[in-house]
Amino acid sequence: MPTKKKPQVTAPKKPTAAAAQARRRELLGTAAEVFAEQGYNATTVRTIADHAGMLAGSLYYHFDSKESMLEEILRTFLDELWDGYDTVLASGLGPRETLEALVTESFREIDRHRAAVAIYQKESKQLVAQDRFAFLADSQRRFEKAWLSTLERGVGERAFRADLDVRLTYRFVRDTVWVAASWYRPGGQHSPEEIARQYLSMVLDGIAVRE
Repeated sequence: MPTKKKPQVTAPKKPTAAAAQARRRELLGTAAEVFAEQGYNATTVRTIADHAGMLAGSLYYHFDSKESMLEEILRTFLDELWDGYDTVLASGLGPRETLEALVTESFREIDRHRAAVAIYQKESKQLVAQDRFAFLADSQRRFEKAWLSTLERGVGERAFRADLDVRLTYRFVRDTVWVAASWYRPGGQHSPEEIARQYLSMVLDGIAVRE
């Protein structure tokens, strides 16, 4: 009598590096949305796992803590922001064109990282006190220097009004650009470039030299 063959047990295939990386990005996107909506301190690893449709223990396979997730979310956003800003600042544009390009790049980053921008706005003052998040303060200093130097150059080259208070203008531009993260939704009626164009048309009529 022929013996029955034992069923072959195949070990589950390990995900490819690309698949693992894609899953990591997906989980970070979920975490960013939860942090932005509920606040960092109020969010637990279990909350993130629930939104991702997985067990909390499974999330630890990808990240060792919610702090690690938050750090990667903010570093990714700021690294991309500075890639764009540094390209603009090194391009040799005039002050008005530099301002226009920086504003446009800012809206593009809001489009790509809306939740991260919202987290940055809400949490950065508390986070900078931790050594792990000291890079936030470094980025803020670079950010302020880039914008102030552009405005000062514009005043010096008579592209902007001579009586312009550059620090006040910097704060106004900074706050009115980044607050867009509270209402902007990717895929909406207006592209980030169109929003930047409309925004600049309002701002520059107030600070550009009139012929």
